[in-house]
Amino acid sequence: MNSSLVRAARSIAHPRRPNIDGGLPARSASTLAETLESQVPAKRLALAELKKNHGSKVIGKVTIDQLIGGARGVKCMLWETSNLDAEEGIRFRGLTIPECQQVLPTFSGKAGDGEPLLESIIWLLLTSEVPTKAQVDGLTAELHERSSKLPKHVVPLLNSLPRDMHPMTQFSIGLNAAQTASVFAKAYADGVPKNEYHKFALEDILNVFAVIPEIAATIYRNVYFDGIVKKDQTLDYSGNFCRMLGYDDPSFDELMRLYLCIHTDHEGGNASAHTTHLVGSTLSDPYLSYAAGLNALAGPLHGLANQEVLKWIQALQEKFAKEGKEVNADTITEFAWETLNAKKVVPGYGHAVLRKTDPRYTCQREFGLKHMPDDPLFKIVDTIYSVMPGVLKEHGKVANPYPNVDSHSGVLLWHYGFTQYQYYTVLFGVSRAVGGLSQLYWDRALGLALERPKSHTPEWLENFAKNNPDA
Repeated sequence: MNSSLVRAARSIAHPRRPNIDGGLPARSASTLAETLESQVPAKRLALAELKKNHGSKVIGKVTIDQLIGGARGVKCMLWETSNLDAEEGIRFRGLTIPECQQVLPTFSGKAGDGEPLLESIIWLLLTSEVPTKAQVDGLTAELHERSSKLPKHVVPLLNSLPRDMHPMTQFSIGLNAAQTASVFAKAYADGVPKNEYHKFALEDILNVFAVIPEIAATIYRNVYFDGIVKKDQTLDYSGNFCRMLGYDDPSFDELMRLYLCIHTDHEGGNASAHTTHLVGSTLSDPYLSYAAGLNALAGPLHGLANQEVLKWIQALQEKFAKEGKEVNADTITEFAWETLNAKKVVPGYGHAVLRKTDPRYTCQREFGLKHMPDDPLFKIVDTIYSVMPGVLKEHGKVANPYPNVDSHSGVLLWHYGFTQYQYYTVLFGVSRAVGGLSQLYWDRALGLALERPKSHTPEWLENFAKNNPDA
């Protein structure tokens, strides 16, 4: 392989680090589409060379237990945008959450001063590069402009839905209805060459990013308020979304920037990301692919978890008030053991992969310490954090006794009066679009294949185990 191409491939496989003084390396401004188009040839060549030279190498094994248990831990996906480490948590294109907070542009314009803009995470996940503020501002303007591409029939359709229909069901309906605007679907029907799929996929992806805040806000305003959605496109993506929801508080804007950024991606094996990738592998367009991902996210074992945590904390608070007990380490320890002895799960603790405190929990805790240190629910969460890992370690039946992202997010939202926790998963859905669809762009750019794993019957497994006792 040509050495210059090797260097090019490596340079775009890893994010640009900040200079030692905290500044960003100087480079000429370019649009997101131009940046991606310049990366595609070398990435395609690097992947082809990887497959040619190392395609037969074994990177893992599959046990019958893993097969029955939902393919847990099976290494069988290519995922560009993030990697989840059991010890240190998520890395977005190689950057930890604290590193993202340090180097990505913020609303103030200065990296490290406030939470990163969602537009900067979009740029990072798609390109693997830390963007400049000018590039982020250009992307903000582009997404605001693209928001006008929400088909005219979508909002009337949402307005016609029953108010008691679950917000996630409405979100899926709204995005599916917006699919009539798909550029990719039209290009495919017109016979565009396969090596150009990514260009039309990008058009759809950016349009989905642009229109889902209005879909989500319309649902929120319809179900809980007056149905009126007001925009403020002088703000960034997250700030404008807050105004559409009906919130006008700079501190809440910062929380939404943090919330949307940290929920964007968690490597490819989680249900919503994997579903988006799987459906996209059939060459369904990005609208249909992510609508499928939303349906996975709506499951109680995935995106509904943070509302379950909030309910548990509020039940704890109510129980202690009725019994005249103070909320402290001793009483919370007692309550935790009551929960565990009743064979119930302590929500918000444990993770399928992580074996330490989720960095997404930590950054939310730091936000709480800064913005709401005296909030009663925040104090309870902080006290739970001080005792729960020890309780769970003593219990001995939890692989990871530390808090995950869901342990905190609902409490932060509640502080600002965002009390409609049945809607919380929609916020998650607005965020997770960024990770799932950023990967879908590279699926099409690299020409990844239709996903089609091999399945086996229970009888086949029984025969295999009987005939291979030493396997």
